[in-house]
Amino acid sequence: MRIRILFCLLFFSVALPLQAKLNVVATTADLGAIAKEVGGDEVKVTVLARSTEDPHFVDAKPSFLVQLSRADLLIQGGAELEVGWLPPLIDGARNPKIALGAPGNLNASQGVELLEVPAILSRAQGDIHAMGNPHFTTDPDNAIKVSENIANKFCELDKKGCDKFKKNQKTFADRVTARLKEWEQALAPFKGQHVASYHNSWPYFGKRFGLGFDIFLEPKPGIPPSPAHLAEVIEQMKKDKVKAIFCEPYLNHKTAERVGEETGAEVIEVSQFPGALKGVKDDYISLLDHIVNSLAQSLKK
Repeated sequence: MRIRILFCLLFFSVALPLQAKLNVVATTADLGAIAKEVGGDEVKVTVLARSTEDPHFVDAKPSFLVQLSRADLLIQGGAELEVGWLPPLIDGARNPKIALGAPGNLNASQGVELLEVPAILSRAQGDIHAMGNPHFTTDPDNAIKVSENIANKFCELDKKGCDKFKKNQKTFADRVTARLKEWEQALAPFKGQHVASYHNSWPYFGKRFGLGFDIFLEPKPGIPPSPAHLAEVIEQMKKDKVKAIFCEPYLNHKTAERVGEETGAEVIEVSQFPGALKGVKDDYISLLDHIVNSLAQSLKK
């Protein structure tokens, strides 16, 4: 009997700390990576979307419902990035903690100045977002703001761990700020130059580093490029002497390579999501390091 009681006490002494961890679900890998930086060992983070898939069109799986049903906190990017697939999952999970407006539902874009907010909404404009461009974590300052939002929410849900969350957030912010100075120095010689991209995912990155991301292989967001449009793109790229094309893993690299061959521009595989690029560590700073260095090398040629 005593052995059984001791066993139970030992079991609960081990199990309780594990259960005390905040169970966090993030919609995309950039949010998940930042949440891990802030939460450390005090949280368990699960990411729904694969880092290599289009965040606008995520293949929802039955396992997502299980993960969301057990979550203490859902972190979403907002700005309608996940509007096509997340709302039905939240409803299906039947978890009041993460319902819209509940304490366990965090819109990570809070306090972020969103770019490209449309004055008029029309389907003729392609797949645009009423709230503005949702790819805001490509600006390091916005990543820091997201980390503040996450730390504040962690503190709200787990007051005992608040000191650790605040400390972790400051460490992350300080590291990003230090690296930002280096990234700005690396790209400073190329301010004002144009960079082409397949999809309009990089306005925040462009604004931060003084680069013109205003030539797109897609004629409109989410619309496949036609031969006529690509001919116009190639002509414009030659005129502006564009040396680089950004292309995410889930987009058509063959099309980007053809445009690169016609213009002499280098196709750079990029992503806003840690874990998407081979040979690059799956954390935010390593990802930005790779993108900045790859672009700087391409623009030097």
